[in-house]
Amino acid sequence: MRMDSTQASTRVDPVTLEVIRHGIVSVTDQIDANITRTAFSPYIYEYKDYAVGMTDETGRLVAQCNGGMPIFVADAVGSAVRDGLKLYGPERLHEGDVIICNAPGVQGQHLNNTVMYTPIYAGTPRELIGFFAVNMHWIDIGGAAVGSASYSSTDIFMEGIQYRTVKIWSKGEPIEEVLRIIEDNTRFPLELMGDIEAQLAGCLLGRDLTRNLAEKFGIATYRAAIDLILDRCEAAIRARIARIPDGVYSAESFLDNDGVRDMRIPIKIKVVVAGDDMTIDYSDISPEVQGCINSGYHGGGVTTARVAFMYLIAAGEPANEGTFRPLKLVLPPGKIVSAKPTAPMGMYGTPFPTIVDTIIKALEPALPERVTGAHFGTYSSVGFTGRRPDGSFFNCHDSGHGGWGACATHDGAGPFRTMAHGDTRIIPMELQETLYPYRYERLSLRPDSGGPGRFRGGLGFVKHYRILTPCALRTNLDRTGCAPWGVCGGGAGATGRVTVMRDGASIDANKSDGLALHPNDLVVVETGGGGGYGRPEERPIEAVQRDLRSGLVSADSARGDYGVVLAPDGSARRTRDF
Repeated sequence: MRMDSTQASTRVDPVTLEVIRHGIVSVTDQIDANITRTAFSPYIYEYKDYAVGMTDETGRLVAQCNGGMPIFVADAVGSAVRDGLKLYGPERLHEGDVIICNAPGVQGQHLNNTVMYTPIYAGTPRELIGFFAVNMHWIDIGGAAVGSASYSSTDIFMEGIQYRTVKIWSKGEPIEEVLRIIEDNTRFPLELMGDIEAQLAGCLLGRDLTRNLAEKFGIATYRAAIDLILDRCEAAIRARIARIPDGVYSAESFLDNDGVRDMRIPIKIKVVVAGDDMTIDYSDISPEVQGCINSGYHGGGVTTARVAFMYLIAAGEPANEGTFRPLKLVLPPGKIVSAKPTAPMGMYGTPFPTIVDTIIKALEPALPERVTGAHFGTYSSVGFTGRRPDGSFFNCHDSGHGGWGACATHDGAGPFRTMAHGDTRIIPMELQETLYPYRYERLSLRPDSGGPGRFRGGLGFVKHYRILTPCALRTNLDRTGCAPWGVCGGGAGATGRVTVMRDGASIDANKSDGLALHPNDLVVVETGGGGGYGRPEERPIEAVQRDLRSGLVSADSARGDYGVVLAPDGSARRTRDF
């Protein structure tokens, strides 16, 4: 912990502490909302593929927005800021500078994820008190594929341009040469540059609001409050871990393949609880693979560990460096989540939901009241690319939302995006149909997709796209072999699939990398459900009856999974041979 003699002698009264504690998060939430209002591409203003964060002057995570993508802030923002401090040093960072970074050796995610940050100077004389950052998915940064992510990439250089800690503003003035390079390395200059303006405005306003907050109470008080907030978060989390029985807990699962080789990708995790420390050990996870589902140490291993930790251990606490102090990692280099910087990373997040699920599964014996069944656990993304009649490119990225696992108190939720996505949303159908060459014919819940149990897993959905003009389909759906498991006796949820219907024939398209679509083709997406919690025979008959009436489970599932049948008068009973 950093604390100089001035801070050590500064006491923060409880009211001021609470105002600052809520104030820093409020600033990030306000910028989150502003970006939604001002961005140019639906990928940002509807889907919300970005997140907002704040660090102190050393790069420690201080606050992040309540919405946004959790994997964007967990460690990516801090690692980008620390790289800037390493390369520039405080003496070459100035008020009014704005820096971008998407380097795989720094953040360890695909090149689209670009952190933009600016130093926060406050007080008289000026002191560096932190950095304000927005990590945004840039919709296209060149590379071989539209949108910059493709299973055909064999190294990071095929996936677009790299910006390792580059200033785009210096002392309050834009650097036109760098901005021209950015604009000339995308297929969507209007949309991307508009998104970047929203990102820039967010950084600058967030900087000013944070500075105002610090100056309102005094720099010494602000610094002391930040240290106290982090320390209290650490103490709260250590108390929670200390209540878990010491031990080594393990679990394993797998991905279908890496998009290149038809072989399973093992996900093996150990969780070690010792006193008030928790260690997540990735030693036995898959090595780096040929396909583009790799990630680096910070953007992969650290990020997945922190996201799982927040769900299972630190729920209700703010995400900051203090909260994560009790969390340790064992992560050798060369793993799928600690790959070398030149490894292909275009679809880096593909393993993340399964890794998070597996960490939670490992602690089932120790925390049966906290664990959940697995969620559908795959991006289930669907993209359409091509050219409009005027020759301009289009690239639509739609989302597969599925069921989440049940827990000890209620049925699973959903359909939602994965645990790696936060509050990313479905782009409204009306907007998609206006901008892109297809029409929706169906969006409905998928009956029987939730795993059976005392509490049922959440349901996936079924979505139909009717293609109007020629285009290409890109999909990324996994976990068809590793079903979303149940816990504490619960059953598994259904797996997902993507199918193209053409002239009465069906084409499997779970992982397609530019499948040519023809007019009148029907793309059918069925997402998976969540795993159940507890033995199915313990589910109240009234709950099964309600699910039957609502169409969430079929009569066959009620009979086969729960041993419940409906009489002609609508009453329900359990069969003797269940």
